[in-house]
Amino acid sequence: MRIFLYTAALVAFCGPAAAHFQQIVPSADVLPEGGPVTIDLTFTHPVEGGPQMQMARPAAVGMLAQGRRTDLSASLVETPVEGVLGWSLTTDLAEPGAAVFYVTPQPYWEPAEGKFIVHHAKVVVDGYASGEGWDAMVGLPVEIEPLTRPNGLWAGNLFTGVVRRDGAPVPFAEVEVEFINDGSVVPPNDDFITQVVKADANGTFSYAMPRAGWWGFAALTEGGTMTAPDGRAVPLEEGGLIWVKAVSMRAE
Repeated sequence: MRIFLYTAALVAFCGPAAAHFQQIVPSADVLPEGGPVTIDLTFTHPVEGGPQMQMARPAAVGMLAQGRRTDLSASLVETPVEGVLGWSLTTDLAEPGAAVFYVTPQPYWEPAEGKFIVHHAKVVVDGYASGEGWDAMVGLPVEIEPLTRPNGLWAGNLFTGVVRRDGAPVPFAEVEVEFINDGSVVPPNDDFITQVVKADANGTFSYAMPRAGWWGFAALTEGGTMTAPDGRAVPLEEGGLIWVKAVSMRAE
C-alpha cells in the first residue's frame, strides 16, 4: 500500500481545517437512453477548487445494479489532475434501473491533522430514467442511505439520508456538505466553505441544496487506529459519502 506525503508548503496552503472529500462524479446522473457513463475519481477540497491530492489506486471500485455487484477495478485509467494522480473509468448501462457506483480508496495520511483518512464514496446513476433501485445499499463500512431519490433533483430540493455504520444508524453523526465549485462562488468567510449538519437520534439528516451542481455529503466517524509513517498509533477517520446532482429550474 502506498502512502503519499505532502510538503509543508502544501499543508500550509490547505490549512488544518480544510475538508477533504473523496469525489466520485459521473458524466451524468441520469441516462435517459442508457449507454456509456464515465466516472471520475479525485480526492480534493470541492468548494475551494483544490488543491488536488494524490490518490493511490483505489482499494475497491465497483457498481451495484439489478442486485448484482460488478468489480470495475480492471477498467480504471490513471487520470492526472493538476499534476497529481486521479482515476477514471467508463462503463455501459445496458439495462433500466439505478446503478450505484462506489469506491473505497487507500488510506490517506494527512500529516496536518495527524490521522489517516478513508472515505467510502458512492453515486447513483439512473439508467433509462427508470426511477427504480436508487435506495439499494452497497454494504460499505460507513454508508449514507438515501431517503430522497438522488436523481432528478432541482436546486432547492431537500436531500435526506441516514448515516449507517456496519448497517446500523449512527445517532447524532456529523455530516459535512460541500459542492463542486466552478469558481463562480466566493465564500464570504471560511464558515461558508463546509456546511455542517448533525443527524438526529436515528442517524437521519436533511439539507436543502441552494444551487445547481454536484453536492457531496460526508458522514465522518472514528474508525480505530493505524500506524503513522513514524511508527505512532494515530486515528483513522472513516467516512461515508454520497454525491447528488441538483439542476436549476431557470431557463438557460
